Amino acid sequence: MEADASLLISAVVSGLLLGGFYAAVSVGVAISFGMLDIVNIAHPAFILLGSYVAFIGNTVFGIDPILSVMITLPAFYLLGMLAYQVYYVAFERRDDQSLRGLSFFFGLLFIAEVGLILVFGVDYRSVQAWYVSGNLNLGVVELPWRLLVPFLLGLAMVGALQIFLARTFIGRAIQAVAQDQQALRLMAADPTKIKRIAFGLSFATAALGGAAMIIIQPIEPSIGREYIGRIFAICVLGGLGSFPGMVIAALTLGVVENITATFFGPSWAPAVSFGVLLITLAVRPSGILGR
Repeated sequence: MEADASLLISAVVSGLLLGGFYAAVSVGVAISFGMLDIVNIAHPAFILLGSYVAFIGNTVFGIDPILSVMITLPAFYLLGMLAYQVYYVAFERRDDQSLRGLSFFFGLLFIAEVGLILVFGVDYRSVQAWYVSGNLNLGVVELPWRLLVPFLLGLAMVGALQIFLARTFIGRAIQAVAQDQQALRLMAADPTKIKRIAFGLSFATAALGGAAMIIIQPIEPSIGREYIGRIFAICVLGGLGSFPGMVIAALTLGVVENITATFFGPSWAPAVSFGVLLITLAVRPSGILGR
């Protein structure tokens, strides 16, 4: 009984840390999908691009994986702005962003994945840093550094973005742009420009999520597909446009998945976590903290 209790505590703690990582990779979709109503299914591909930037910086230049990505954040930001501009000109301006817009992001996903395969092959890649191995011993539980660092990174990203959105004019405009563009124009803000900025932020956070991913596990170009459903599920479960709700949903899914994998086997974890999603939405369709 005591051994089961200890195992349960470890599973819950590890699940919370895993949930912090889920928040790190989901925050970009919380912006693009939750606030802009743009279904960017290519998001996991740009998470992986961030992972490979961390890999190159670490293996070629000997730079810390997270620092490697932070150095390149302006490039990811500009890439996101460019992606939105193409999407806007080709689809949104013509009010044709539903099915064809989705096809655009599917094409981006395919191009990015094939490009990564051509450059890096299908071999698994990993990084070296002091926090990739080892544990922080707190007596009752041991916290793996490879989970703790992405957890802290994810919460720091969400916290910084929440402050930006709540306390700056551009941040408040991003929250309003999908709700009332006419009111936004009356405040002398260009909705297209605001969306371009928001999409740049979405790509930049995807890159940081990629740094967290390669710390947790070795990566290869197609691994991002495993996260597409989970990322969108977290955003919907938390409530579209709600960062606190997204964090609660990410932590919940992390704990549920880890407990299920520990006591019933890893193959049951995705089914149980999506079952929790369906039950929650049946009780509260707007999500945990949705409007």
